Amino acid sequence: MTGGEAVSNDDAGGESAPPVVLKLGGSLITEKNEPETLDEAALHAACDAVAGALAAGTADRLVVVHGGGSFGHHHASEHGVSTTDGTRDAEAAAAIHGAMKRLNAHVLERLREHGVPAVPVHPLSLAARAGGADGGLDLPLGSTATLLGEGFVPVLHGDGVATAGDGVTVVSGDELVVELASGLGARRVGVCSTVPGVLDVDGDVIPAIDDFGSVADALGASDATDVSGGMAAKVRELLALDAPAYVFGAEGLVPFLRGEGAGTRID
Repeated sequence: MTGGEAVSNDDAGGESAPPVVLKLGGSLITEKNEPETLDEAALHAACDAVAGALAAGTADRLVVVHGGGSFGHHHASEHGVSTTDGTRDAEAAAAIHGAMKRLNAHVLERLREHGVPAVPVHPLSLAARAGGADGGLDLPLGSTATLLGEGFVPVLHGDGVATAGDGVTVVSGDELVVELASGLGARRVGVCSTVPGVLDVDGDVIPAIDDFGSVADALGASDATDVSGGMAAKVRELLALDAPAYVFGAEGLVPFLRGEGAGTRID
């Protein structure tokens, strides 16, 4: 993380347990091959699991990140924008951000319908890459930490990000997860997607990963339009964390939020 010093629990509103950071993959909560289409059943189930964990106290301090799915990825691909290729076209940047805000609004609405005190945090308004597309991400976390301390569930998302020399590029939800987990001192990280874990060449779940080289041959690109790097990028990002991270499918969400293992452990 290059976005400044880590935010202590005291800064977040008093002595509290370190938060849990959860990513809901765009492929999970949207129909990724159908532009701007939700997977209502999957989103409902995910929100129900989050609400249950908060009620039970097993994840009482929670930050949620969601991917772009058929909302952000569709528009980013249309305009040729990715994590490495930017745009100086304001309409293109607005289209990508607008799509992500629409998806974020849907996620927030569903979470609040389940009693989750969810509020938005939009990365385009906060983050920057002062060193260009190859530079680190500067993501100030003061607002997110304070929202956590006040009992809210901050919900961030993949988005456009101001990038020196490249206009606006894409910041992936996976990179945001790493920034949040590092800066907020997360105790656990979960990435929920449409697969039951990181799969080997035979399609079986790899129980644990502690080195990218050991699984590099098994990791391929996403089948659907994805401008943020697919599973290989997820694993690389999660290996950078101090906290244990888990990649799992929808069936692993409830166990993860209970504090149990799920899918593939990465640390």
